[in-house]
Amino acid sequence: MINNQSDTIVALATPAGRGGVGIVRISGKQVLEITQAMIGQEIPARKATHTSFYGQDKQLIDQGLAIYFQGPNSYTGEDILELQGHGGPYIMDMLIETILGYGARLANPGEFTERAFLNDKIDLVQAEAVADLIDAGSREAARCAAQSLNGAFSDHIHELTEAMIQLRIFIEAAIDFPEEEIDFLADQRIGEQINDLIVRVKTTLETANQGAILRDGINAVIVGKPNAGKSSLLNALSGQETAIVTHIEGTTRDVLREQIQIDGIPVHITDTAGIRQANDEVERIGIARAKREVAKADLILLVVDQRSEQSGELTSVWPEELARPDVPVIRILNKIDLTEMASGEEAREDGYLIRLSAKLGDGVDVLKQRIKTLVGYQDKQEGQFIARRRHIHALTSCLSHLEQAKKQFKSKQGELIAEELRLGQQNLNEITGEFSSDDLLGRIFSSFCIGK
Repeated sequence: MINNQSDTIVALATPAGRGGVGIVRISGKQVLEITQAMIGQEIPARKATHTSFYGQDKQLIDQGLAIYFQGPNSYTGEDILELQGHGGPYIMDMLIETILGYGARLANPGEFTERAFLNDKIDLVQAEAVADLIDAGSREAARCAAQSLNGAFSDHIHELTEAMIQLRIFIEAAIDFPEEEIDFLADQRIGEQINDLIVRVKTTLETANQGAILRDGINAVIVGKPNAGKSSLLNALSGQETAIVTHIEGTTRDVLREQIQIDGIPVHITDTAGIRQANDEVERIGIARAKREVAKADLILLVVDQRSEQSGELTSVWPEELARPDVPVIRILNKIDLTEMASGEEAREDGYLIRLSAKLGDGVDVLKQRIKTLVGYQDKQEGQFIARRRHIHALTSCLSHLEQAKKQFKSKQGELIAEELRLGQQNLNEITGEFSSDDLLGRIFSSFCIGK
């Protein structure tokens, strides 16, 4: 829900707790009044001023830096004051209590950035990029979020939108003014422009998918029979002794989770209980939990002890769970250190088989690279930006409408072409926030931290 913009808001802009420096941020119409009351003087815009901060009782609270940003040349588009003092929690609380006493209210999560969006300082993609930059889990994710904040993703969308608008203008003018006798359905350039838009949206969608992988990561679930080396594989991938490893079957009875990075891609790895016909109630519960994890997986790592049957081993125990055509399965032949078998991989009709030793780490790098390839991630440094699942959905819907417009062009259905283009443009506008509902904005900004 959109917040009341007439209020002056205040929030702590640095993490709670003790620190060398703490920052309190204020935005709104009362900033100059509060500045005069707490500092006792006017301060120049966009310059750090060393000064004292006073409470309503005129008692000294702290000394530090005050920076005034005059609207509309500020982050929110409103007057902003930042008080940078010593980062003790009681000092920060006293500053905020004083500001509240002068009529401000505590900011809601994301409200500073929400105001920046509503005052046309940034679009919705850039607003989301602020949160993504703060939450970035890797160097690559941070770099791509910075690209989005700088407008890289928005530029793509605006260019696509402008091309679609120009095409719509021509088609709808021909429909609305038939006396001009413009036969656009016979103009092959219209079909070429639709095809060009389809290619461009596909390219943007591909890049957005890469950004979504960097932001959200991959859910990889390790499955296999007891003592196949699943926990050893989790330890090898994470680089630490996360799971207990013994020769006793059924050691892992619950779900274990670890997050790693593969060349900057967050990978959420889940180790599960060994799959077999269990009589033990605790083990049965662990197996049930394993099945639930597989249902949510983006990737399945099926571990097989190379000394046992190498194919079809789990199909009699777990036929439904492993028969997911939408989720890739990597078959891992483990414990090659007990043989003279070399590490490596081979492509098969039913997917990839990777030979490795989780205990020694031999072949684990091959597995990591195959994980990257199977989830569709491509290494490229230029033109990447961060993206969210809603962006992917909007681009996919836009592409669907363009494909329909192409079919309608071949069928000579002029008004239907115009309608499909209108719906496709609406999908693009939803990405940047030029067309969006209050509910959508509320969900996005409520995920922010308080001081942004």
